[in-house]
Amino acid sequence: MSFATLADFEAALRDLPVPDAPALAAARARQGHLTKPAGSLGRLEDIAVFLAGWQGREIPVLARCRAVVFAGNHGVTAQGVSAFPAEVTAQMVANFAAGGAAINALSAAAGLDLHVVPLDLDRPTADFTGDAAMTGAECLAALNAGAATVEPGLDLFVPGEMGIGNTTAAAALCARALGGDVADWVGPGTGLDRAGIERKIAVIEAALTFHAGAPATPFETLRRLGGREIAAMAGAVVRARQLRVPVVLDGFICCAAIAPIAAVHPGILDHCLAGHCSAEPGHVRLLDRFGLVPLLNLGMRLGEASGAAVAVQIVRCAVATHAQMATFAQAGVAGGA
Repeated sequence: MSFATLADFEAALRDLPVPDAPALAAARARQGHLTKPAGSLGRLEDIAVFLAGWQGREIPVLARCRAVVFAGNHGVTAQGVSAFPAEVTAQMVANFAAGGAAINALSAAAGLDLHVVPLDLDRPTADFTGDAAMTGAECLAALNAGAATVEPGLDLFVPGEMGIGNTTAAAALCARALGGDVADWVGPGTGLDRAGIERKIAVIEAALTFHAGAPATPFETLRRLGGREIAAMAGAVVRARQLRVPVVLDGFICCAAIAPIAAVHPGILDHCLAGHCSAEPGHVRLLDRFGLVPLLNLGMRLGEASGAAVAVQIVRCAVATHAQMATFAQAGVAGGA
């Protein structure tokens, strides 16, 4: 167990590893010697150097890359905040297991080892308009379920989620952690109409009022307004940081899972790339608050780590050019640094 107690989790947030400085310097120097004008590969160069720093080697590798989809059910669906019933969560988990979902195809194409982790699907979180979504023990267990999927030696980690109602939880987390009007964080999710969006806004406003007096710590915000799959993604990202495993973030819900932590510990995202900007309207605002520029903007809003899996293809291109291009000296080309 990575976080045996709440104190362990809080200690992890106070002691965040940093990238390897010699590896960063060596990777930057290598970029300067490759057969191209300096900076001509744009963000591909930055990605390669980023990975080198976190992996601690001049030439990063992408041999052990993992995507994990965490699934959880939300009691707040009783408030009519989703276009689909909660039963769809378990049905989609079965679809993942059968290999029939988008993330199955996309993770295979990206060379990602896919894992699916259902979290007490028969026991939804509490409706957070009148109670905390999870007890302290439940939230800590979810954090640890996420952390357990990140092993030493992974080269890249991609978290994802499945959970009917979780865009409501995500918007609530962002509103409480980062402020602003609730309407700024709320979108259609799985396809709500205007009336459904207004109902969703009202539900979140009621929840924020109910929890207004609670401590504004990352853990308390996650347990009161999150979900098991959301807390699991947060635990996975923190554990990845402890192990210096670089992360490619997916869409709005994935990023919202980190919002309560980032509000207090902004450096928590230093080992993360934003895979894409989803069509869920709060995501672009969230990425802007994080200071992350997404690799892709394809109008995707599926979740499941699908957008991040597509972005991994770009990450692989960054590593390929960094590792396989000849230096000026090797190629006998004049003009190298």
